[in-house]
Amino acid sequence: MKVLFVCSQNMCRSPYCEYMFRKLVSESPVLNGKIEVHSSAVMSPVKSIHENTAKALMNEGFSKEEVYAHKPGYILRKYDWNLFKEADVIIGMTKSHKALVPFFWKNKFKTLSEVAIGEYKPVSDPWLQKPEDYAKSMLEIKAYIEQYVENLEREMQV
Repeated sequence: MKVLFVCSQNMCRSPYCEYMFRKLVSESPVLNGKIEVHSSAVMSPVKSIHENTAKALMNEGFSKEEVYAHKPGYILRKYDWNLFKEADVIIGMTKSHKALVPFFWKNKFKTLSEVAIGEYKPVSDPWLQKPEDYAKSMLEIKAYIEQYVENLEREMQV
């Protein structure tokens, strides 16, 4: 299974999802080796991961080298275009991200809250928030990722 997380610029929410999801999948006896994960932007490219996202990931146990190895993707780059094409599911943070996914892949799109809890709740962009609120956003995303992993484990055990 190939999972692609997307957000506006691939510097806050989607890279955090990518790292945390990959970590949890690798720790799962049910999912390990069965899921490939990537992230990309649907709106505009940036040069590096956001400093507060890097801090949040390092607080989760990722090394500075691992975190800063992230190269933000962008849908209009050839490599990332293939990620969209090959993904089994494209997971965005808000419904507005679906509008930016090319029409022939929109049927693969779901929001993070939908795959986690079965209903739509937008994941706000922490880039626009104060540092203390940024941390709250990362915790919200982490909870959704943990729930999504649990859901996938149940599905794959059936």
